[in-house]
Amino acid sequence: MITSGLLYVDKPAGMTSHDVVSVVRRAARSKRVGHAGTLDPFATGLLVLAVNSATRLLPYVVGEPKVYDAVIRFGHETDTDDRTGEVTRVATPPAAELLAHPAAAPLRDAIAALTGHLAQVPPAFSAKHVNGERAYAMARRGEVVELPPVEVNVMRWEWLASTPDSLTARITCGGGTYIRALARDLGRALGSAAHCESLRRLASGAAHVDDAEPLALLEPGSIVDGRILLRSPLSALGAVAHEPLDEAGLAALRVGRRIAAHTPGGRAALLWRDTVVAIAERMDGDWWQPRVVMLGDEAAT
Repeated sequence: MITSGLLYVDKPAGMTSHDVVSVVRRAARSKRVGHAGTLDPFATGLLVLAVNSATRLLPYVVGEPKVYDAVIRFGHETDTDDRTGEVTRVATPPAAELLAHPAAAPLRDAIAALTGHLAQVPPAFSAKHVNGERAYAMARRGEVVELPPVEVNVMRWEWLASTPDSLTARITCGGGTYIRALARDLGRALGSAAHCESLRRLASGAAHVDDAEPLALLEPGSIVDGRILLRSPLSALGAVAHEPLDEAGLAALRVGRRIAAHTPGGRAALLWRDTVVAIAERMDGDWWQPRVVMLGDEAAT
């Protein structure tokens, strides 16, 4: 049984990402659980988690592009830029016909201005650091939080539906993009005010929520006893070479020696019986130098 690998979870609303990690720890009967990117408590959808030695692979997991479905509600802004916050500004929603179709000029132009590489001001209630402290901690104390803009990449907006005071859009973006802030800025660009009413992450890199486990299935011990199966990290590592090891290669890896390279590429996943046991970088042309080694029960001879 594979005891180390990735797990895709469909997070429900009202839970923090750390809450989900705690559930997975009980299911795996292990404290070695980490995640490849958080979701806000009000949001739902895909969380990518690593269990046991696979946590060492998290820096190599390709988590872009990210895809979200968002409902943007017009008429007021909140201090959190989502539905959970206090109202800070009220404005008349845009005319319903401006939201009714993506070809409507004001909506088209506003979305175009919020596509590409942007300087985005993060929400005050965010995990950004200000003088060594999380911004949300300062905001909760009622302090004024002024965060500098950060560069984000919004690749695509897709119009899905609208009501007289809301827009549902599918947004594809790079890591670090706050969909809440996009909702806020879209409202302002349309001469109104807006916040993110609901948010669902559909995809992160190659991982998709359709392949995720509902949280309710993650009962204590369900990973240990095989009711919930872990995934190989290979599909989440992006375009890396795959270098199968023989007995001699595995023995060299165990003692920290470099491995003969037989496949092209600058970085490789070293495999033992189709299981990732190391990430290595090419050195001196024909050799792999291991950088991260994961030799658990799955790599036993």
